[in-house]
Amino acid sequence: MPVAVSTDARRSVLSGALLGLGVAGFVDETVFHQLLHWHHFYDKSTPAAGLVSDGVFHAFSWVATVAALFLLADLRRRAAFERRSWWGGLLAGAGAFQLYDGTVQHKLLRLHQIRYDVDITPYDWAWNVIAVALLAAGVTLLLRARRR
Repeated sequence: MPVAVSTDARRSVLSGALLGLGVAGFVDETVFHQLLHWHHFYDKSTPAAGLVSDGVFHAFSWVATVAALFLLADLRRRAAFERRSWWGGLLAGAGAFQLYDGTVQHKLLRLHQIRYDVDITPYDWAWNVIAVALLAAGVTLLLRARRR
């Protein structure tokens, strides 16, 4: 018999997933775009267009983070926060973001690569293996939370 998932558990998952997306986007933007200068969100145009695309990407990450924190505050205020569901959502959200970025944006759409002018195979493997590990850890926590 399927286990019913409460609205509070769904909201905890959503809050965690949005924060996972926001944090993963923030780390990607800060480390790879700004500090290391390895790529922009969109590298098929001018450097100026790349900077604008980075700004849009950063804004998306920020909106996801703020929305997640508002949801989290509401859950905490109502004493409805479900820790395991939230952590599962956070890890799954970060892993899903990274896997989407590494497969769809890097390989299918070729909006950018992790690095240029080097053999990107080890970077691709590391990027996607970490993504799958985060996603698997998140899904595992979500399944455990659902059984409780």
